Parts: sequence; structure tokens; C-alpha cells
Amino acid sequence: MLTRLTQVMTAVAVLCSLAMPSAFAQPDFGPDYTPTQFGPMGPAGRDMLVKVRLAGLWEGPAGRLGLEKSSNPKVREAGRHLIAGHDELDAKVLELGRTLNVPLPTEASADQRGWIAEMTNAPAGSVEFDRIFANRLRAAHGGVYKFLAVVRTGTRNTLIRDFAKRCMEVVLDHIQVLEATGMVDFNDTEAIPLAAIAAPAAKPTAVTTVPQFAPNVPRTQNVAQENESGGTDALLGLVVVAAVIGGIYLWTVGRPTRSRSSRQ
Repeated sequence: MLTRLTQVMTAVAVLCSLAMPSAFAQPDFGPDYTPTQFGPMGPAGRDMLVKVRLAGLWEGPAGRLGLEKSSNPKVREAGRHLIAGHDELDAKVLELGRTLNVPLPTEASADQRGWIAEMTNAPAGSVEFDRIFANRLRAAHGGVYKFLAVVRTGTRNTLIRDFAKRCMEVVLDHIQVLEATGMVDFNDTEAIPLAAIAAPAAKPTAVTTVPQFAPNVPRTQNVAQENESGGTDALLGLVVVAAVIGGIYLWTVGRPTRSRSSRQ
């Protein structure tokens, strides 16, 4: 009896070792994806890190201009939120760039430098400055928020997913304080070309331009199909293992009974 029980346990161990790899192996997402311990790192995740870094390179300085040049307390409050939010996101995005091996830009794009120049050239304490500040930044944050939502929805990388969530919280806070200034013109859809803000950045080093919108998001439909297929294979493997265990158990238990019956 002990020998047969040992045989059953050995068979179960072998079957489980054969079934597990197929059930839990990561799907192949293609050459644009890099496997990491946090899940596959794809183009959308890399684009997001680059864009968050680019945003910090001009929105943090814009916040400081709001504090220095505006006499409107609501604009100054928005400036404080921008500085605090981008200090946090800048530190985190640089850390993630190192962890996930994503090179990040070191200077703002040409368009972003132009928006900073507009604020710099506007008279201090003027309504003109406050309007430029509120509308440029509100339009930029609106475009980034939409892009982050797409990445958050589709990514399979847990670090990117968590960071996208935090970025969306910070960006939404900035949108709200900018709108609270009362200076946002919701009819001014041309204030900043939102398509350019949400576009994937060029492959790093120093980034000077932001291309037209064509975000590379993970193939969520294919991922769902692969996950469904993997789940089906795992379930089938477990059914087979259960059937084999049941058969061996019945054979082990039933055989001695038949032997005793024949001797009687």
C-alpha cells in the first residue's frame, strides 16, 4: 500500500510540473516588448515615461513663474500645486527610467520652451499672464490625462500601471486648480494642439520635438485572447491531473479488495 501511495505522489508531481509552465508562461507580445519581472514593457509604457519627464521639464518651471509673476492668489495656488506635483513625478519617473532601462529626455521640447517664453514675456501681475498660464497649462494637462488613461487601461506592466494611476491623480489635481483660477477659456480649443501633447515622443536622448499623435498602446484584444487561451489550457491540465489521480486512487484502493475476495 505504501509503495502504491508513493507511486501516486510521484505521478502527481510529474503531471503538475508538466502542466504548470504552459499555464503560467508569459505570452509573446512581439519584438517591441521587453519582458521584465513586473510584466512586459511595451512602446506605450516607454512613451508614457518620456512624456511625464517632458511634462516636468516645462510645467514645473511654469509653476514657478506663476508664483513669481502673478498677483492672482488662485494662479499662485495653481503654481504651488504644479511645483509640488512635478517634483514628485520627476523623482519617480527618473527612478523608473533606471529600473526599466528607458532613456529619458533632459530638456523640454521646442513647443514647450515656446510656451514658457510666452509666460516669461507677458507682463508680471497682468491678466495677460494669468490667461496664458491657465490656458496653456490646462490644455496641456487635458491632453496628457487622456494619454495616461489609454496607457493605464492597456499596460500589462505593474510598475507602469501604478505610475500611470498616480500621474492621473496629480494631473487631475492640476486641471482642477487651473480651472479654479477662472481664467480657462473652454472655447479655446486651439490654445495648444492637444494631438501634439499626447503624441509618442521621439526615441530619447535630448528631445526637441513632439511628433503627431499615434500612440503605441498594447494590443489589449490580443492580450485578452491569449489570457483566455492560457486559462483554458490551465483548466484542461488540471482536469487531466484530477482524472489521473482519481484513476490511480481507485486502482490502488480497489485492487486489494478484489484480491481478498478471490482468496475467500
